[in-house]
Amino acid sequence: MIAAHASPGSAAAAVPAAAPLRLASLDAYRGFVMFLMMAEVLRLAEVASRVPESALWAFLAFHQTHAPWAGCSLHDLIQPSFSFMVGVAVPYSMASRLAKGQTKGVMTLHAFWRAFILVALGIFLRSIGRDVTRFTFEDTLTQIGLGYGLLFLLGFRTSRDAWIALGLILAGYWAAFALYPLPGPGFDWAAAGAQPDWAYNFQGFAAHWNKNTNLAWAFDTWFLNLFPPDGWFRFNGGGYATLSFIPTLGTMILGLQAGRVMKSDRTAREKLTWLIVAGAIGIAAGWALDATGICPSVKRIWTPAWTLFSGGWCFLLLAAFYAVVDLAGWRKSALWLVVIGMNSIAAYMIAHLFEDFLRGSLRTHLGAETFSAFGAAYAPFVMGSAILFFYWLIVYWMYRRKLFLRI
Repeated sequence: MIAAHASPGSAAAAVPAAAPLRLASLDAYRGFVMFLMMAEVLRLAEVASRVPESALWAFLAFHQTHAPWAGCSLHDLIQPSFSFMVGVAVPYSMASRLAKGQTKGVMTLHAFWRAFILVALGIFLRSIGRDVTRFTFEDTLTQIGLGYGLLFLLGFRTSRDAWIALGLILAGYWAAFALYPLPGPGFDWAAAGAQPDWAYNFQGFAAHWNKNTNLAWAFDTWFLNLFPPDGWFRFNGGGYATLSFIPTLGTMILGLQAGRVMKSDRTAREKLTWLIVAGAIGIAAGWALDATGICPSVKRIWTPAWTLFSGGWCFLLLAAFYAVVDLAGWRKSALWLVVIGMNSIAAYMIAHLFEDFLRGSLRTHLGAETFSAFGAAYAPFVMGSAILFFYWLIVYWMYRRKLFLRI
């Protein structure tokens, strides 16, 4: 999400003579993830509900829908990929700024300013259509912003320090949840937006990570009510929480380590191998924690198991794009993704602000019946495809005119 170019692997690294080239595979990966987010307008789940006999539409709908609690779909990998790529970009950004003569102090101040803007932008987008500003911090941008300053500081430290920080973050976050008491006999489940017999509740020790009865929910019932309007927050319907920014920082650290490897003097084969091995280790570790009941893998509260499992997939996705785009030389074929990836902030804003306008305009000028040409069941998909096409045209127009929205 955050544009960047190159960095030292440690505090003692030498200042490069010139800014490094962009990593095309990172732009393509970022563009792919942004495309998945923008493609929500296709409304695949709605089409699947209209053609319940179709296994294909059911499959597509599953992967455009978040898991109810535990589990993973392709859609669940969007936010981890955002966070991961922020980390990957940090080494490139730091080296680019050092090459321009910026001091570490100036760079750090800019990083915390960037973090503030990301949080503010997330709050702004969450408040659209509300009567008052809605101070919530579970949005992708706010989650990244809350941890970005700390991530940048780790960029000045050694790789060893970053791994230690990751271990402390995940172990501490796990312990905090494990020590928080389970709901007692007098717990008001309805007031918390939870159900004692919900099909996705965990049993036994894993119940410490159940929806809206955990530490993160308890924190938000205090923290979010410090903001106006008075007493507005009781629970998040999806179970999302502010404190998820802590393990999200862990995901960004995984990206930071990947970025250091990608920017290093290792051979292309060594870089690719490192990413694949790291991905396999992350997926295996996250799966093992979940399977043994030590820590469930839940994206909505970003459990340590989820950090490792989703981070593993991020390593593998980056490896795939690196192999295809940078090594195999399919840069021209990936241009349609690069166009989006190089303007990710603009694409994010377009997807959040332009849908209703485009949907209304298409209906006005083409007529609603146009989008039912293949049958009423597929009208949401046809309309969504038209909107998605216009999304891409906007970012392509910006790309051709070298208009890039930066923070």
